[in-house]
Amino acid sequence: MDKLGKAIRLLRHQKGWNQGDVATRLEISIPAFSKIETGFTDLNISRLNQIAKVFNLTTAQLLYYSENEEIKEHVEELKVISEKISQREDEIIQLQKKLIQLYEQLYKYNNA
Repeated sequence: MDKLGKAIRLLRHQKGWNQGDVATRLEISIPAFSKIETGFTDLNISRLNQIAKVFNLTTAQLLYYSENEEIKEHVEELKVISEKISQREDEIIQLQKKLIQLYEQLYKYNNA
């Protein structure tokens, strides 16, 4: 997938659209749009303008929409994942404490 195709795919995902949604807006088939996203189709200026308009961008913005946006998306995902890991670690600590308490109770019961 080429850089422009990745940018178009990322923009589509950010809008919550599937390939059919964008294909309909561009008045092309889904396979034709898929070829645009994967970089198999070379785009002319007219099609670039049309795609930019669908995403509410200028053609220049579309052409320079790059990994920076993708990186921002991944940073947000990493924050969410890190928070979940932290929560799980807290749960593990609580379970370990409970296990120790139960072990101590069992030890006292057996030695009474």
